Amino acid sequence: MSTKKLKIDLHCHTHYSDGALSVPELLMRSQQMQVDVLAITDHDCIDALAPARQYLKEVKQKLTLINGVEISTKWHGFEIHIIGLDFDHQSLKLQDRLLSQQQKRRERAQKISDKLANIGIENVYEQCTQMTKDSCISRGHIAKLLVQKGHVSHFQQAFTQYLGKNKKAYVSPNWISISEAIEWIHDAGGVAVIAHPYHYDMTTKWLRRLLNDFSQAGGDGLEVQHPSLSLQKHELMLALANEYSLAGSAGSDFHLPTRWTELGRRLDFTDSTTAIWTKFKQTSLPTH
Repeated sequence: MSTKKLKIDLHCHTHYSDGALSVPELLMRSQQMQVDVLAITDHDCIDALAPARQYLKEVKQKLTLINGVEISTKWHGFEIHIIGLDFDHQSLKLQDRLLSQQQKRRERAQKISDKLANIGIENVYEQCTQMTKDSCISRGHIAKLLVQKGHVSHFQQAFTQYLGKNKKAYVSPNWISISEAIEWIHDAGGVAVIAHPYHYDMTTKWLRRLLNDFSQAGGDGLEVQHPSLSLQKHELMLALANEYSLAGSAGSDFHLPTRWTELGRRLDFTDSTTAIWTKFKQTSLPTH
């Protein structure tokens, strides 16, 4: 089987960050969806990788697991997510660096909780830490809690009313720079990819500026395909990847089963751009 025919998904989440499924549940679902190659890319956290490898060994599931992480960065007022793929997940240096990101997440969550308390919504941080247990806290967790407690009627309303930029409980993140994220990933032997470039609220002119800065800093790839991406946007991403000498990547950004997103669904892309997995040094993809 060539890599063209493999079902490859290089972006998904477990409950160690803001995914709904445990590691075994995610891996079982990947088997149901007949995924051949999967990268678990939790936010600023690689805690799922060791148990995932142990699970695959125990159940003898035929899946090529790619080490992954989605690192939050700040660029000209935008929050840009950089995915690290195919790095050494046992790198102590990377683990320590990610712990600093997780501490920033906790500090931000506490500040958001303080702002919510000022408008009468109390104990959000304490309740979120109980809810997340061993996972990395995010605004997504806070949004879910606001829905559960009846403060908003649905997940997105939590952002439009409280958590989004310039809203009542918004706190600007103190993330690292894009170049730092690339350095972290490269130091651990991996490749760096811009996640979902089509989701950032920026014009094509700004997107070109982002890709130029990312490429100049040594970035390796760009997500060019997603299950819900239109053909027009997909073709634009392919063209931009080629223009800035970036390899193409594809991922569902799977958090939970929905009608719009599923592991491994609609992630093919053409030979018109280099595939990111051709740059992997730690992992060889199956060919048959």
